[in-house]
Amino acid sequence: MRRLGAFLLLLTLLTGYCAANPYYDAGKAHHRPDGFVNSDPAARIDGAPWYEVLGRRWRGDFQPAAEPAGGYAAFAARWVVQPDRAQLDDPGGLPRLTWLGHATLLVQAGGRNILIDPNLGDYAGPTPWLAARRLVAPPLRVAGLPRIDLVLISHNHYDHLDLSTVQELLARGDRPLFIVPLGVKAWLEDLEVERVRELDWWDRVDFDDLTIYFTPAQHWSKRGLFDANTTLWGGFWLDILSGPARTTFLYTGDTGYSQDFRKIRRRLGAPDLLAVPIGAYEPREFMRRQHANPDDALQIAEDLGARHVVGVHWGSFALSQESFDQPPRDLAAALQRRHLPETLVWWLRQGETRRLP
Repeated sequence: MRRLGAFLLLLTLLTGYCAANPYYDAGKAHHRPDGFVNSDPAARIDGAPWYEVLGRRWRGDFQPAAEPAGGYAAFAARWVVQPDRAQLDDPGGLPRLTWLGHATLLVQAGGRNILIDPNLGDYAGPTPWLAARRLVAPPLRVAGLPRIDLVLISHNHYDHLDLSTVQELLARGDRPLFIVPLGVKAWLEDLEVERVRELDWWDRVDFDDLTIYFTPAQHWSKRGLFDANTTLWGGFWLDILSGPARTTFLYTGDTGYSQDFRKIRRRLGAPDLLAVPIGAYEPREFMRRQHANPDDALQIAEDLGARHVVGVHWGSFALSQESFDQPPRDLAAALQRRHLPETLVWWLRQGETRRLP
């Protein structure tokens, strides 16, 4: 009886209520009466059935097939650094970016601290035993963050939207404005978050010296058993003014390769800096449509005409078969194949801060 109760509790945690899409707009191709789809109708991603996910989990599809060279401690010694406290505590300086591990980024511009896709926890999933474990600790935890003014959420997957991280942020007194895709506001309202702005693709939010667009990507959304694609997903384009200078930054969010990025360039131009996923891409037959590999990431950069690229979404959680040190090796090889300069890529370490170009 106790096991049955635990199973029913877990089912309740994982089950989302699937209803009609309250945001449905028949004039928008990515809208459906019951949710959302990708720009490419052939790239419909609903998430694999639960029994396939369990089967793949048991056979090791969501675990690195090998440790990084020298083990995880050696990997962390090479790829994780202590953040520069002076820069973190001075949001009024020149615009800059800090990678906090996996897909979590801190952008500091115009006196604002902007946190993107917060997960500084120890796992990504609904419970510790049904989740991807963090094998490399983040360079800092929530307590070490500066005051957060804006939080940008690309989609509702657990590795990009972590309950404990958000709760800790609120518990310490931060009251940021959350900018989220359509449908995610309800999740935050359950946490009594008061300041939330929902966006559809191409919607924008304007501040005095900052404009934020929500851009399309090829991915999907889900937090429960039956809520696939009932909320939207995407990326964020930041147009930042700093005195007379202007810089543009695009974080794609999770994405497979698609024509969306050529559309972004036509509408918004070429970004000065692109943050794009380069991890969680093996086994390729399963990951191809939803997660770019390093070669896809460079194609996205070329489609956008990006001046510089930083690879994210790797080196933290056990999500896929490639080893933790495989993404940078594959990225370097892809640069050579494409005859692109190494200076295109910022080989950023977790915790490292760099000025936006």
